[in-house]
Amino acid sequence: MNRRHLILSLAAAAATFVSIQAPAAMGKDEALGLAQQSGCLACHSIEKKVVGPAWQDVAARYKGNAAARGDLIAKVKAGGKGNWTEVTGGVPMPPYSPRVTDENITALVDFILSL
Repeated sequence: MNRRHLILSLAAAAATFVSIQAPAAMGKDEALGLAQQSGCLACHSIEKKVVGPAWQDVAARYKGNAAARGDLIAKVKAGGKGNWTEVTGGVPMPPYSPRVTDENITALVDFILSL
């Protein structure tokens, strides 16, 4: 198992034990707290690529795309690969459902798209 997959596996395992409620409308600090507790910050940040793309880049790519919200919620729930290969080098995003609630996934996607 390579180092990236090990990191992803450890982040996913740690996130399994997290259960918190997302606020109705999140500011940056609340979103980062939820992202940290959900395991997202193991691979993402707002301004720069870590393993996955920077969230600002995600927001820019999907700006004006009416289907983006639903597509991204589904992608976070199920995981996947191929949409950001030029950034990730092919490292897949693991699924975050059911260990992160649908409500929290939706709140995080809404925050990302607001950037």
